Amino acid sequence: MASGTRNGRSEGIEFYYESDGSVTAKDLETGLARGGDTRAEALAQLAEVLELHEDGGEPIDDPDAFLEEEFDLTEGDLAAVDEDDRPEFMR
Repeated sequence: MASGTRNGRSEGIEFYYESDGSVTAKDLETGLARGGDTRAEALAQLAEVLELHEDGGEPIDDPDAFLEEEFDLTEGDLAAVDEDDRPEFMR
């Protein structure tokens, strides 16, 4: 585990090594975390999440078209899922 918590600081990244061999990288300042098969992959995923957290990225103009193009999901696919089973951001 690597971190910048020396001298009471809460900056930096901690790595957690999971029992399945994957690695999770956690940003100590925001509490956001992402995982991957390697430390490099976990860091790359975390960097993307941090950018989005800080309002980076591009806005999605048509969410329905995005879901269909990127994930091959249609509105009917989502309607089949009970709202309580959806992640909070989709409710």
